[in-house]
Amino acid sequence: MTTYLIPDIDTDIPLPISAGMAMPELSPADELAMRARTIKLLSDATGQALVPTEDDQSRAMSIAKEMMQDPSIRPDFANYPNETMAYLAGMITQHKVQLVDELSELKMYVVNRLINEIETATSAKDRIAALTKLGDIDGVDAFKRRSEVTHVVKPMEEVEKELLSTLEALRISVDDAEYVEYAVVEPE
Repeated sequence: MTTYLIPDIDTDIPLPISAGMAMPELSPADELAMRARTIKLLSDATGQALVPTEDDQSRAMSIAKEMMQDPSIRPDFANYPNETMAYLAGMITQHKVQLVDELSELKMYVVNRLINEIETATSAKDRIAALTKLGDIDGVDAFKRRSEVTHVVKPMEEVEKELLSTLEALRISVDDAEYVEYAVVEPE
């Protein structure tokens, strides 16, 4: 005896008229990436390699130029062969690659390159320029002027005791000081 599992289907949810209406609106770059992934999966599944010809490559170059000159252009990618789309996607991927995962890695790269420039510079002018750039990096801060303010929170009783002792010290120093009389000269 065979058992069939039939999922519960909601009857009050409307279905789109076509599959195109069910798809979200994609930017040209997103659509191209989606098409490239699909082309790659189909190529891997069928075992047929995608080898773009010179014509495919020149067509992909012209599409890329059009898209860069006018970003509002939405090429109809369905009109081009898979090899052209794969080559175009590869070109765009090369230009939109993220070299580092974290900005701290990029900062470390910059610091290391500046140190290398300092060590290998042939003139004092180049070394000083690299040192200046290194000193300006956040975290190194060799050339920042800063003033520090420390806020100490004390109980009121302690503040009163310190204030009274300071006033008492001032009163004693005033009593011990020699008094000098000043003559007041009135204007004529």
